[in-house]
Amino acid sequence: MTTFAGSYPTITRWTEEQGWIEIGRDEYSNSVVRALDPGGMVWESDSNIDSIDDALQELEKALKDWFRKNG
Repeated sequence: MTTFAGSYPTITRWTEEQGWIEIGRDEYSNSVVRALDPGGMVWESDSNIDSIDDALQELEKALKDWFRKNG
C-alpha cells in the first residue's frame, strides 16, 4: 500500500515545514484543494478540476515549483 507521503512527498514537506492544505469547496472558494501558509493563500486548484486526485497532483507540481523558488 502506498502512503500519502510516498505519493505526494512535496505536499507532505509543505505540511511539515511551511503551511497546511485545505480540501473541499466552501463559500469562499470554488477550488477543490488549496495550499496556505501564515501569509495566506499560496495556491488553489482550478475551479474546473473536480477530482481530488487531479487537484493533489497539480498541487504537488505547484509546491515543487514553490520550493525551487523559495527554498
